[in-house]
Amino acid sequence: MLPVVAKYVGGKVLTAVLAVTSAVVVIWYYRLPVEERAAIWTAVRGGLIWMGLIAVLPWATFFVPQRVVRADSNLASALMLAAYLVLDVAFALYLTGGRLGNTWQTAILILGFLCAAVYNFVVCEFVADRAEDSL
Repeated sequence: MLPVVAKYVGGKVLTAVLAVTSAVVVIWYYRLPVEERAAIWTAVRGGLIWMGLIAVLPWATFFVPQRVVRADSNLASALMLAAYLVLDVAFALYLTGGRLGNTWQTAILILGFLCAAVYNFVVCEFVADRAEDSL
């Protein structure tokens, strides 16, 4: 009985917290000057474009991991992943105009680079496994 009541009350409290938070965000956004709103949307657009490139790049170059698998070299694999990461970082810096921003923005960029590296590794490993199965 107690877990059911706790789940019900917890759900209602969570709903109330999310509703109040959403209202605060909408009010905050409405009160922003037009220039700051434009800056936010420019950053969001750049981030989405960058994530799109990250998502497509290893799949569009599916033939590269296959050649690396045939080379059977850890150095070649590391160089391939490093090349993907360099392309991701270069495109992000191109989108930001070479500016890193303040400490928080730089930390978020570095976190994005780490996520991109992990994504590239996972996709390349998947493509390489598929290539090995077809050999």
